[in-house]
Amino acid sequence: MKRMKLGIPKGSLQEATLELMARAGWRVTMNSRSYFPGIDDAEIECLMVRAQEMARYVETGALDAGITGRDWVVETSADVAEIAELVYSKQRLTPVRWVLAVPEDSPMREVRDLEEKVVSTEVVRITEKYLASHGVKARVEFSWGATEVKVPHLADAIVEVTETGSSLRANRLRIVDTVMESATVFVMNRKAAADAWKREKAENMVLLLQGAIAARSKVGLMLNVKRESLAGVLGVLPALKNPTVSTLSDAEWVAVNTIVDEEFVRHVIPKLKSAGAEGIVEYPLNKIVP
Repeated sequence: MKRMKLGIPKGSLQEATLELMARAGWRVTMNSRSYFPGIDDAEIECLMVRAQEMARYVETGALDAGITGRDWVVETSADVAEIAELVYSKQRLTPVRWVLAVPEDSPMREVRDLEEKVVSTEVVRITEKYLASHGVKARVEFSWGATEVKVPHLADAIVEVTETGSSLRANRLRIVDTVMESATVFVMNRKAAADAWKREKAENMVLLLQGAIAARSKVGLMLNVKRESLAGVLGVLPALKNPTVSTLSDAEWVAVNTIVDEEFVRHVIPKLKSAGAEGIVEYPLNKIVP
């Protein structure tokens, strides 16, 4: 039987990735002592790999495909095929940012103020290229973690990844500039990507993963309404496209089915009721595939 060797990111992306895969239709079972999780798909073999190393193992062919951050593909200069962008992170459905940050009371206000200074970061190559693009010469030191605590005693500035900026603010740090935006990506070994079976397997998986991402912030709504009140109800509803309207056995009534943002539901349901809707049902979605 043919199999695709898939790398799943271990660490900060792990929980979000496993949840996403479950919503897309793949159940991955973890064993705390094993780096080879089980998966309910006989055509996939999984391996847990840190996101920082993923692209390198995909490039060498140790893995056919993997899920990692575009930042780590750039940092390792890995020659891999990017199949798709999967916009999710450990907390939110947004890209992450690598930012240049300094202590709140630092006199440094822009990149050129780092001339001959020390910058601590996990992404040394990305940071060196960024500084070079601004004509700044500074010493970039690799950080093994807890980068926020390196300033001001061990470094003058840091380049650190952030989703919301809350950790930086908690450590009394001020963002000077964005070094790079990064999203999660599905990458393949170039030889594997040229294999028709593996490529189709990967693209089918990506289709369902993207469908699960699209559905994470949405819910479905079903309701019944008299034809005479239909225009008022449709005026209340936003939708991906036009809502589906179906005839019921009673010719005076129709059923409406649509998809809305979950955060919008608490506002729209009372308006739908006031507009004449009845039998309103809200239901969760696993995937939205365009």
